[in-house]
Amino acid sequence: MKSRKLKVILNYPGTVGDQLLKKKNKFIVYLFFYILQKSDYFMKYTLEILVEIPLHEFIKKFDNHTNMKYWQRGLESFEHLHGNPGQVGAQMILNYKFGNRKIALTETITKSKFPNVFHVNYDTKGLHNIQRNYFKTTPENHTQWISENEFIPISFAMRMMTLIMPSAFKKQSMTYLTDFKNFAEKGITVKHA
Repeated sequence: MKSRKLKVILNYPGTVGDQLLKKKNKFIVYLFFYILQKSDYFMKYTLEILVEIPLHEFIKKFDNHTNMKYWQRGLESFEHLHGNPGQVGAQMILNYKFGNRKIALTETITKSKFPNVFHVNYDTKGLHNIQRNYFKTTPENHTQWISENEFIPISFAMRMMTLIMPSAFKKQSMTYLTDFKNFAEKGITVKHA
């Protein structure tokens, strides 16, 4: 049934699939879309940043929800849904605006062992993000932040985005780490960025 549906989508006049099928590589196009439709594709990467403040000070700034507006670009508001804030199972909605585009993320805390571990899931339309954060004290009494990210696309559009533009996700994640570093070390905010 899915194969028949896929053929209809690809052969529908004016679609990308229709345009690609006019070329000679029909088999490759069918194979690509079939694999994309059937696969459990996900994207994983790890980022690290050194924040030149002691771990206890880092956690104090990181674990304060009112500080998020100072280092998370586009954040307009957040709303606690349920659970004890900062504890496993707690959920909140984060509302972002990027230009004319509005995005709402549901954050769920999956592990909270401050000062060294903080894991969360973020869910939005078509995408599930698992983020595992680790914080370590360096010999210089600074904080090493290691962020493991896993993006699991749920919709076809998000699968395409993670395949075509994986660097955009990594760049956005690194921007948040860098913005937190600037806020924590120097008090530089992105409130109006």
